[in-house]
This record gives sequence, C-alpha cells and structure tokens, in this order.
Amino acid sequence: MLGCAQPLKPREGEENFWSGRLALQVEGQASQSFSALFELRGSAQTGGLVLISPLGSRLAQLDWKDGHAQLATGAQEIRTSDSLENLLQEVTGTRIPIATLFNWLQGTQATAPGWEADLSGLADGRLIARRDNPAPKATLRIALTE
Repeated sequence: MLGCAQPLKPREGEENFWSGRLALQVEGQASQSFSALFELRGSAQTGGLVLISPLGSRLAQLDWKDGHAQLATGAQEIRTSDSLENLLQEVTGTRIPIATLFNWLQGTQATAPGWEADLSGLADGRLIARRDNPAPKATLRIALTE
C-alpha cells in the first residue's frame, strides 16, 4: 500500500542515498514539465525512488532489483516491468538514464545516448543534464538537500 510506505532511509552502511528537488523540462509542440521532491537510494541494479509533490503527497514509488522494477502510484496502482527506465518514463513523461544518473550523482562523468551532464555544481548540490537527441530536447535539474 502506497499510503503506508515508509520514506526511503539509507540502510546501515548504505552510502548511496540522495534527496532533494528535481525538475524536468521537455521541449516540443506540447512543452511539458515535471517537478517533484525525491528520495533516491541504492544503485542502478537495486534501489528505490520516491517522488513527492510539492505539497507532500506521494506521487510515485519505484523499486527495482534483479532486473525487475515496480511502480506504485498515488492512485494505488501497481505496475511491474523488466525496464526501470520505462516505468520512470510513465511518471515523468520522458526517458531518464537512471543508471547514468547514479554515476552523475556520485561525481563521475558518464555518458548516456543524447545526454550531457554538467557536474560543476555538484559540490553545491546542483546537477544539470541536457538531452539534445533524440528529440524532444529535455533538461533535468537536480538540487540536493542531503
């Protein structure tokens, strides 16, 4: 049950935990944007992501492990997939390179097809990544709080 889900907390010895705000702007005929508070833990192989509205309600919770992903939405819907990126796209409206995002958040410049990240603000908790190809263009901005 999504309403009873606990916030993500790093497990004992778990270093990969980030929280903050993210904003995603997608250009095109029908420009769209998505913003949320987030908590991200784990790695590209095993982890979880909670997206929270600015008013504090849970928009979605994604959990993944061993090549399987599950999405629980605020509407109490649960979907599963072999592709974490596909489920994340359902929530945000565009494809985000989640495996590469973990590298970026750890300060490692990594490549994802069409995406380029600016890690120069990471020491101040800021990350900006842009996708030019494939269309439509997209900009992902992250402001970390922890």
